[in-house]
Amino acid sequence: MKIHRNLDRFPQRESGFTLLELLVVLAILGLLAAIVGPQVMKYLDSSKSQTARIQSKNIVAALNLFKLDALRYPTQEEGLAALTRQPANVPNWNGPYLPEQSAIIDPWGRTYLLRVPGEHGEVDVFTLGSDGQPGGSGEARDVGSW
Repeated sequence: MKIHRNLDRFPQRESGFTLLELLVVLAILGLLAAIVGPQVMKYLDSSKSQTARIQSKNIVAALNLFKLDALRYPTQEEGLAALTRQPANVPNWNGPYLPEQSAIIDPWGRTYLLRVPGEHGEVDVFTLGSDGQPGGSGEARDVGSW
């Protein structure tokens, strides 16, 4: 006995998503972006300040190596460039003390500032934060080696 099935009774559906399903998914993604987005941006901004603090301490370590060789810190005129290129009046220079010029650029794209003598120690290395102005709060605050 042969069983004959009627395939026409069950029409085949095309695979895919309905417009309603797509709209629900887009709404959920929009909600997630609205909730998570600001938190991620805050985290990324604070990471720039943390990076600046670590980099400024590394620059101070390089300045201490410079001082061991030259018996002094670079002058304001020589600046932090003295860590990557030999100044004319430093015969005992044994650098470069930093691998490349980009090591003295802060996370906001400006050169770190040097203060000799420093207000917080023998030497201060600092950046003026995201706004490039003294003082400030949040990501705009000054970040230094102290």
